[in-house]
Amino acid sequence: MIKVVSFKICPFVQRVTALLEAKEIPYEIEYISLNDKPQWFLDISPTGQVPVLITDSGEALFESDAIVEYLNEIAPPLESGLTPEQRARDRAWSYQAAKNYLLQCSAQRSKDEQTLAERNEKLSKVFERAEKALGQGPYFKGATLSNVDIAWLPLLHRAAIIKARSGYDFILDYPKVKAWQTAILNTGLPEKSVPEDFEKLFTDFYLSENTFLGGNKASTHNLDNSCANGSCC
Repeated sequence: MIKVVSFKICPFVQRVTALLEAKEIPYEIEYISLNDKPQWFLDISPTGQVPVLITDSGEALFESDAIVEYLNEIAPPLESGLTPEQRARDRAWSYQAAKNYLLQCSAQRSKDEQTLAERNEKLSKVFERAEKALGQGPYFKGATLSNVDIAWLPLLHRAAIIKARSGYDFILDYPKVKAWQTAILNTGLPEKSVPEDFEKLFTDFYLSENTFLGGNKASTHNLDNSCANGSCC
């Protein structure tokens, strides 16, 4: 059986597990601490980062983009009959999500209002591009869930938790994105693709007393290093 090595609040991992859930591929998962990585993990992960997927044959794959490509090759696609151009376009829109996971992480961990505003301005451009590309929905490309939806799922799931827990809405100005977020949440995939204690761990980290969104109006702690070195995700 496929095995995923994970850190519990990592968006890159969630993209992989959400795809596994959507494709109904059985898998096991093992969680590690990124602050105390076991040697066996460092032996199989050239980058020392999660996710790592261990195939049925025992091959260790790394980098979420490569893992997603592998899963799309070994199991039926979420959409059938796509042209090479359509698949390339889907990869491009998926990349628009994944390359901004860490930007969202850093915005959530902002130490003060000014830092949050600066980072949210950058993050808003990401959602603005999606708003312009979205059609009638409910999903990114229409009626069928696609790889693009899976790639954006971590961003939309985390934005929903931040809104519910703090009142701050990263996608307030984007009605199509908000409707898309609702559709993604209603699939049940966000909850299925994370551990049971995900929301508590997520809020403990991103809405801690050291963050602006957690209620501290002027934290003196340097939170940027956590996101820069990957220990936040």
